Amino acid sequence: MNIVYEEKSKIFHLYNEKISYVMKLEKDCYLSHCYFGKRLRRWSGSAGMYYYDRGFCANPDETDRTFSLDTMPGEYPDFGQGDFRSPAMELEFLDGDRNTRFYYVGHRISEGKAKPKNLPHVYVEDDAEAMTLEIWMKDEVRGLKLSLYYTIYEDAVLTRFVSLKNESENTVAIHRLLSMSMDLQEQDYDILTLGGAHTEEKNVYRRHLVGDSIVVESNRGTSSPQATPFLGILRRDTTEEQGEAFGVNLIYSGNFFGCVQCGQYGTTRVQLGINPFQFCWNLKPKEQFDTPEAVLVYSQEGLGGMSAIFHRLYRKRVCRGKFRDQERPVLLNSWEGMYFALSEEKLLGLADEAVKAGIELLVMDDGWFRGRNSDTTSLGDWVEDKEKFPNGIQDLAKKVREKGLEFGIWFEPEMISYESELYKQHSDWVIKSHCYSPIQSRNQLVLDLSNPKVCEYLTEAISEILKDGNITYVKWDMNRHLTDLGSTFLDRESQGELSHRYVLGLYSILEQLTESFPDVLFEGCSSGGGRFDAGMLYYMPQTWTSDNTDAVCRLKIQHGTSLLFPSISMGAHVSAVPNHQVGRTTSLETRYLVAAAGNLGYELDLKKLSQGELEQIKKQIVQYKRLRRTVQFGEYYRLADPFTENQAAWNFVSEDGKQVIFSHVQILARSAYRIPTLRLRGLDPKAEYKNTETKEVFGGDELMYAGITIPRVRQDFSGTMIVFEKI
Repeated sequence: MNIVYEEKSKIFHLYNEKISYVMKLEKDCYLSHCYFGKRLRRWSGSAGMYYYDRGFCANPDETDRTFSLDTMPGEYPDFGQGDFRSPAMELEFLDGDRNTRFYYVGHRISEGKAKPKNLPHVYVEDDAEAMTLEIWMKDEVRGLKLSLYYTIYEDAVLTRFVSLKNESENTVAIHRLLSMSMDLQEQDYDILTLGGAHTEEKNVYRRHLVGDSIVVESNRGTSSPQATPFLGILRRDTTEEQGEAFGVNLIYSGNFFGCVQCGQYGTTRVQLGINPFQFCWNLKPKEQFDTPEAVLVYSQEGLGGMSAIFHRLYRKRVCRGKFRDQERPVLLNSWEGMYFALSEEKLLGLADEAVKAGIELLVMDDGWFRGRNSDTTSLGDWVEDKEKFPNGIQDLAKKVREKGLEFGIWFEPEMISYESELYKQHSDWVIKSHCYSPIQSRNQLVLDLSNPKVCEYLTEAISEILKDGNITYVKWDMNRHLTDLGSTFLDRESQGELSHRYVLGLYSILEQLTESFPDVLFEGCSSGGGRFDAGMLYYMPQTWTSDNTDAVCRLKIQHGTSLLFPSISMGAHVSAVPNHQVGRTTSLETRYLVAAAGNLGYELDLKKLSQGELEQIKKQIVQYKRLRRTVQFGEYYRLADPFTENQAAWNFVSEDGKQVIFSHVQILARSAYRIPTLRLRGLDPKAEYKNTETKEVFGGDELMYAGITIPRVRQDFSGTMIVFEKI
């Protein structure tokens, strides 16, 4: 990888073996975007922008009527100089003026990685893994310095963030400061986004750009199940396996804004960052504000190639700690089997059954703390319920571990109930308006994490439960979004900072806890996938993908999630039927097959199953343990799309290429059966592969080019798994 600046042509060229990113200084002071895509040997301007004297275009250089910022492909546009497209920044000064004029003043190229302060980010383990370009822009009149950071890695990845420093004597109000903005010189693209709802996360939406703007955003306080901080920019002919795909993802867990905007003369502006809605950060003299980091990837191998880049990066350079490279345990969660009706006797009985089945981790979900018999009470009081656990949680955890299981526990630390001791003592710790009674959701309110005392309390309360070392897993839940934005801790001028300070407070808690308890596996959850984002992945190497455990629904949810996130980050459970969310009944085999595409778990009462079902689960777990290294660390390929087809299919290839797992699910049976042919991917075309069950041997070329056909099964929701070993 390398970064060069050509003094004569005023060109910045960031490149490695796979990609190039090119920018140019126009008139020695404006930064324009030239190119992002497949590696170029050099940039000579063959596809440079031509400028014309156009009507309604302001001219910042009064001697040149052909030049306008409204037509220049900008790299980080402000507002007020004639660019009327969506700005990357908006600042307000003491007199109410919002105009700025930032000009280039210098740059620095260095080995290694710059990182935004107090925010999750892509990291490196050696400075030789990356190079960073820092470009300095200044508004001399305002006394502001803007630093644009670009880091390029060995893979087809570039990360960006922005830092604004106030070198003046006056406070500046930041209303908008996005993490990235980039103008592409073409407009013939399809745009791909991910959205949905609780229990229906990560739906895939693809539509053609037709001269308007496409906005994806969240103002809920989290990245949310309704939207994902991601934009896919695809050529119209891009498929799963071929064609150009640009992907932009934000490493952030709060409100975000993403926009793809058509320019009037055929350009496309792509932006991503903190949502400006109700955001206002008061930047005091000598202070600086860093934005979250944006990840940009480029693929010529379609959506599958784009996903593979994200998977490698997030698994190896966003996930941290001992669990990054450790196989994840097969777990049994108590929730759908017991709900709030927990007791020591029940859990120890469940542990006995779990040991027999080969499960490795027992997770005690909601209902373990004082007075928690429904969702109406006790959040915030992280003290064990002595009626349910007379000998205490630590004693229970010790007994479970003596049986040969690890022990995990559920928390929802960010929330508080009216009916709680914490609320009686600290009602001022709640996010609420100064004028109205706060709106409840799920009978709970949200704690104000902008307040350091709240963060300190939560850190201490959770540490007290974890300190003895018998608890080795934490499920961190968050079951409502932020309403009534108001803080008794922040002063009047700082109320617009609340949403971002909430996220910073959360990150500070997680940083302390993960450092203090490196042997605890943290799993993120927000009613399932409501905060499945790269920011949380930095602290928690896996996330509960959705509260919807129905295998058929999960086909779409896991398919959409896989566009960005690796299988090892996805919690996936086998639950009871009829399914608790949709009432559907699917076979135990299919439920396992779908859950085995992620971190396998079970969420049911084993004691209510038949002996035959228990034996089947034992066999499933034995098989998964043989396969999990491939599932969790191998390459993942999507073979069929459940959003557009009556089926879903995928295959994994192990790191060493020796094991291949192929899975297929038929959604609805048809009378006039159309035999599906699925072509595997990622195999060695010159190698031979043996079906471990039938002992049949096939060439890798045949499996990839001719494919596999699936025999007819007269049953809805039927599944097939085939494991191949390379000979």
